[in-house]
This record gives sequence, C-alpha cells and structure tokens, in this order.
Amino acid sequence: MDFAMTREQTMLLESLRDMGRRENFRDLAAHIDATGEFPHHLMDKYAEMGLLGMTLSPEYGGVDETALTAVLAIEELAKWSPMIAGPLFESNVGPVRVIDMFGTAEQKQRILPGVCKGEYSVSVCMTEPEAGSDLTALATTVEDRGDHLVLNGRKSFITGGGHASHYLVYTRFGETLGYKGIGAVIAEKGMPGFSFGKQEEFMGLRGMPSCDLFFDNVTIPKENVVITAGDFGNLMLTFDIERCGNAAMCLGVAGGALEEAKQYAQKRQAFGRPICEFQAVQFMMADMAMKLDAAKLLVYRAANGAGQGLPSIYEASMAKCFANEMVRDVTDNAMQIFGGYGYSREFPLERMARDARAWGVAGGTMQMLKVTMASMIFGRRFDQRK
Repeated sequence: MDFAMTREQTMLLESLRDMGRRENFRDLAAHIDATGEFPHHLMDKYAEMGLLGMTLSPEYGGVDETALTAVLAIEELAKWSPMIAGPLFESNVGPVRVIDMFGTAEQKQRILPGVCKGEYSVSVCMTEPEAGSDLTALATTVEDRGDHLVLNGRKSFITGGGHASHYLVYTRFGETLGYKGIGAVIAEKGMPGFSFGKQEEFMGLRGMPSCDLFFDNVTIPKENVVITAGDFGNLMLTFDIERCGNAAMCLGVAGGALEEAKQYAQKRQAFGRPICEFQAVQFMMADMAMKLDAAKLLVYRAANGAGQGLPSIYEASMAKCFANEMVRDVTDNAMQIFGGYGYSREFPLERMARDARAWGVAGGTMQMLKVTMASMIFGRRFDQRK
C-alpha cells in the first residue's frame, strides 16, 4: 500500500493550516464552544476554496476528489474544532453522497450545486426514539397516495436539525417489515407538516445543531425518492463512507490534543526542568502518538476503499471503532499532562476531552460496530432479538 500523500493533498493541507493561523481558528474554536454559535461565516470561505462538495460529481459543481482527500481535510480542520470541520464533513462524506451516487439527475441538479456553493446542506435522518442501533425497527413511514407520498414519524438527535435545507429521511415504505421495507426520501425545510423540536444541549460539540424532527402528514413528491424499498444495502454502503468522516474527526481532535500536550510539555517547568524530560511524560506522549498513528492507518485504509466505490463494512467499522476509543484515550492523557490546567476552560484540552466522547455514540455505537465485526469474523449473523 502507498501511504504517501499526493502533491495536491500536501498543498491542500498546507493551505488549511495557513488558513487556520490567518483566521485565528484557535480563538474561533473557543468562541464557538462558549457561545454555541455555528460558524456560518466559514461557508463562503470554504466554497471559494472549493472545499464544499469536492468529492461530488464535477458536472454538478464538485471536483470528484477521493474520499481520502476529504478525510485528510476534515482531520486537519478538526485539530482546531469539529465545528470548524463540520461543513466539509456534511458536504463530502455525509448524506449528500447518497444523492450523488444513487439520486436521479433531477435531484442532483436541484441540490448538489447549492451544496458546493454553501447555499444548501443535507442532513441524514436515521435515529428514532425506539430505533437507533436497531435501524430495521424504523417506525417512520411513507404511504403511497397515487401522485405523491405522505410522510409520518419522528426522528431524534438529528445533526443539522433546523439548520440544514434538505433532509435525507430513512423511512419505511408501507407495511413491509425489516430492512426490505426501508428506503430514503428527501424532505425539505419549510414543507407543511415538517417541524423541529428544541435544540439539544450536549456535553460537547457545542455549536453543532441537533434536534428532533417531526413529520405530520408531510407531502413528499415522488421525484424526492432517492432509495426505494429493498435497496437498504445502498444506504448502508454510503453510510460506511460517512463513518470514515466520523473517524476523521477523531483523528483531528486527537491530533490537536497531542500537539497541545507536546507544546505544553516543553514549556512547563517542574523540579527545575521541562516536564518533557521526565520519563513518565515521555511514555504518555509515545503511547498517544502510537495510538493516533495506528488509527490513521485504519481510517486511511477504509477511506481509500470507500473512495474507489468499494467501502468495506469490516474496514469502516474497525476504523471508526478504534478511532472512537483512541480519541478518548489521547485526550485523557493530554489532559493529564496539562495537570490542573487541563481541567480548566482557559485551555483547549477541557473542550477537546468533551468533544472526544461524542463520536463513539454518533454513526453507530462502538458496541454495535464490534458486533458487526464479530459477525464477519465468524461468517454468520448474530440476531440481537434472540
């Protein structure tokens, strides 16, 4: 395997680092966390740089970049804050990829150019009050009314809720039970009967919009069907690409924490010398670096496969799960190196440690991912209902 970055990827990451210093992303990250305000002003800047929708089809405004390039860019920006990297996540490895890969030409023309310009964003709507890990238990339904569909149900913890312009809703078509009855439709903000709950207040990821969605007899045009019932596999295929984005966020947060700890360990004095000269600190830093590099290899491998249109459920699950565990360990150790200052909101480690805990819940819990991996190791399904 070739792990060397291309010249274009290297230049992209250098431009993002320059942007971070120029735009003072360090202070911006602290401001977002303190106020809970999403950095909307970055959308125009990202659009001008061609970062939004860069993995999408060129005929609709994209650049047809690889998923790996998007993962590298997300990782770099997430070193500052997942909120700063959020627009790249949503426009490159999020549900918009489902539309790009499986949507109709009309759907692509209607939505993708707006995503690339920063005018639109697409949110994925999977989780329900009684259906999270058990996605086949969805209660949201669409009913065929001849010339249109009628959508009813409720979605929970929807990232981008109330903020996004379009929503890719995983739903059950009719009364068909199990995964065979599940497909996806596009709901648009402002449709009659489509409303939002209150914004959630989370431990971390402050500034990321998230709320419940309510569908009360929402009329959905039939041209808004993206995935028909029975093509559930296509939904999960693209979701594995999204899991690579989740893991990239972990790489970024952990990378940012490692760099903060490195800088601090060289400046902080104890017993008359920098604490980086103490073996205990050296061991912690080496452990953090090893775990981060191991996670990178797993994530890059999974993203490389996804970029070729062949995402491996096993590789994506392993990469996400390992990265989810790694980012918690690395931020905890970085906080320990900072000592009391690591627990203070005056320093970024306290925020990073809070943000680190979200990714192991979003996009599939670590426990369910391990069940998936075990199924592939043993070559059989394990029915959680029995």
